[in-house]
Amino acid sequence: MEIDGSVIMINVVVTGAAGRMGSGIIKKVLEQENMNLVAAIEKSNSPLENKDIGEVIGLGKIGIKVTGAEKLEEVLKSSEANVLADFTIADAAFETIKKAAEIGINMVVGTTGFSDEQTIDIKKIIEKSKVKAVISSNMSIGVSVFFKVLKDTAPLLSDYDIEIIEAHHNKKKDSPSGTAMTAFEIISKALNRNSDEIGVFGRKGIVGERTKKEIGLHAVRGGDIVGTHDVIFAGEGEHLEIKHVAHSRDVFIAGVIKALNFVENGVPGKINSMNDVLGI
Repeated sequence: MEIDGSVIMINVVVTGAAGRMGSGIIKKVLEQENMNLVAAIEKSNSPLENKDIGEVIGLGKIGIKVTGAEKLEEVLKSSEANVLADFTIADAAFETIKKAAEIGINMVVGTTGFSDEQTIDIKKIIEKSKVKAVISSNMSIGVSVFFKVLKDTAPLLSDYDIEIIEAHHNKKKDSPSGTAMTAFEIISKALNRNSDEIGVFGRKGIVGERTKKEIGLHAVRGGDIVGTHDVIFAGEGEHLEIKHVAHSRDVFIAGVIKALNFVENGVPGKINSMNDVLGI
């Protein structure tokens, strides 16, 4: 971002700083000319607390120590942070969002697994606080296009059977993935179907014939699979597959950097999506 030719610095706080996504975001933030890392947050009473985050993630000393989540409010107030990036777990992220919103810190959130109640509450929190937010189940640029293709395709193949298959690494805690659930919601809405009534999450035993309205969701967990999402539209004599495969977490991190650059220009009190970020 530039004003009158001067670069305006974005001061970034990263939660889950030592995790797979958190550490990748930190490394990329440090490469940006217009971004500063001002704090690295880990879980409360973490054994990493007070260690230099650069050394923790293999960069060498960078002068930013790991702070426990119990000090998040203090850090957000003292660090001159502009935006918080959260890629943790749902319950922790929910508390982080509340604290950041109370203080007036904009946020980019890619955490998944929120309950329906938490999702509703997050929307209310953002609206009330008037902070700017980008919250997305998947920050990949390709996945944003994937979602748009699904939205456009579903009405054209409304009489086809639809199944969603996702695969992730064996450390992923939520299932189905947030991306699969977003795809499910997009398709359901495009077909004017009630998503609360049509989802079938895996099948076992004598389940009877498939209904025409249902959409199946199936989760695979294994190894170090970064993320694969496959939507099958199956008709008589043919089927169409729309598939996204992430080969590296770099694709998600590239999207996070775009979101960090965008969020300051977002609408106060609105949860922006990656479609907003990319102008899709």
